[in-house]
Amino acid sequence: MALHQPLQGNIRDEIVQHWSPNNSADLPPRSQSHTPHHQHTNGNQNPTPPLSEEDEKLWRDQELNARIMHNVEEYGITRPKGHKVSFHYNSTVEDMHFGKTHPMKPWRLTLTKHLVLGYGLQYAMDTYEAVAAGIDQVRTFHDPDYVEFLSQVSPQTFDKLCQVPRFRNHVPAKHEGDSVDLGPFNLSTSPGADCPVFDGMSKYLFLYTGATLAATNQLTTNQSDIAINWSGGLHHAHKSEASGFCYINDIVLSIIDMLRIYPRVLYIDIDVHHGDGVEEAFQRQPRVMTLSYHRYGPYDDTGHKFFPGTGDLSDVGLKGTVGEHFALNVPIGSGIDDRQYRYLFESVTGKAIDAFKPSAIVLQCGADSLGGDRLGQFNINIKQHGECVNFVKKTGLPLLILGGGGYTARNVARAWCHETALATNNGAHLSDKIPLDLVPRPEAFMGRAHGDGQLFPKFQKDHRNECVESDLEMKVKKLDEELKYVRNAPWVTSNQLPRRSAMEGIMQDVDEEMKPGRAERDRRWRERNPAGRGELR
Repeated sequence: MALHQPLQGNIRDEIVQHWSPNNSADLPPRSQSHTPHHQHTNGNQNPTPPLSEEDEKLWRDQELNARIMHNVEEYGITRPKGHKVSFHYNSTVEDMHFGKTHPMKPWRLTLTKHLVLGYGLQYAMDTYEAVAAGIDQVRTFHDPDYVEFLSQVSPQTFDKLCQVPRFRNHVPAKHEGDSVDLGPFNLSTSPGADCPVFDGMSKYLFLYTGATLAATNQLTTNQSDIAINWSGGLHHAHKSEASGFCYINDIVLSIIDMLRIYPRVLYIDIDVHHGDGVEEAFQRQPRVMTLSYHRYGPYDDTGHKFFPGTGDLSDVGLKGTVGEHFALNVPIGSGIDDRQYRYLFESVTGKAIDAFKPSAIVLQCGADSLGGDRLGQFNINIKQHGECVNFVKKTGLPLLILGGGGYTARNVARAWCHETALATNNGAHLSDKIPLDLVPRPEAFMGRAHGDGQLFPKFQKDHRNECVESDLEMKVKKLDEELKYVRNAPWVTSNQLPRRSAMEGIMQDVDEEMKPGRAERDRRWRERNPAGRGELR
């Protein structure tokens, strides 16, 4: 059900709920022009107090909405002509807490919502309240035992579930130097765990997945041209294990659904970490091309690899299968700047789109590739991050935009608000001055350390730039050579969908191929645990 009709309705219904200042002091003095019809005035023209608590809420909503509408008119926020954008969200995901010291903070979604609302971008798109994905939907990719475990797990049930034989068989082997006791499927209640068990996590996992699947449905049914779910994009989750703060791989589930309608789907990942879970899922699938731009190599003098340690330039899909050459990886050194990143992204993405001829695109916009991120090691600014969205959007193909990483919450919110504006053709209309009088938590954006209330603060170059121009040119040339194999592939030259039985056979082959891969996943585990290895500064 759409929660927003253009220029109508009260503010609580725009992007779902939970958005109003904590007290009336956050609002300006009431003015005669904004006095709601239910209030009366006495002889001195002073408004009387609201008649009830419900009246007070109504006044606050109307007052706030009037001020947002003023910004909508001032900034020229309008619905895009020629395409429809839908925004999928559920405020319940904001309330989750991975743990005090864990870098993943779902309240970054709260800040994103505040900025989107404050600028009035809800009036440029349709907004939908997400509902939880069903267990059967999640089983489309994930192992049934894993899905059942996720649907039941909580801090209260974890120990009991660990004793169930079919779950106990999925406890990973312990390695020397491990500081965290892992339970089934890499989940843990130990402090410092990458994938902790926390209160309400089942609701959280199935909600962000449901939002992505609802957004996907908008595209496949031609109700939207661009669909956005900032709570999704959890690209590290594997078929039967959690990894890198990710539990359900909503991206893989979305692409599987898309393949019912679209002959080919291109997945592009600009998170600072390699999109290993998505690549692994489709490594034998020529109807899906994965293209990941990510930090690669040692992250400090200890020699440990930057998480997850995969995604080398030579990683091009499973060799010897029809999926070979349909995975492209752009490994990047520390400290890359805006100009270099733009050269890489536009050169390789443009060539990939031209060669693969996708029918739809999924773009994972992890904001940990921004400068100043707590885990990332790039020097990219918000506008360059957004240029990636702009570049892909110009193709005019059905586009699913998802979130992902991002561990400096205020900058994540800035980037995702800006990219929402770009999706709705309002990117040039947003003032660099954040409407602090309209956001409930202005302190998140105030002060020199927090960007001085600007939407586009310039980040300090915290990381030494290790990217050499000649190396970047070599990577573009190497990847272009790989794309020669793609251009003439039978799957690319045909727009006919395979029979359903053939599609099922492909996915079964993938499942069989992954079964004996435990040793490889154990190797990857030794290179994981980003929060516990010193990357969290």
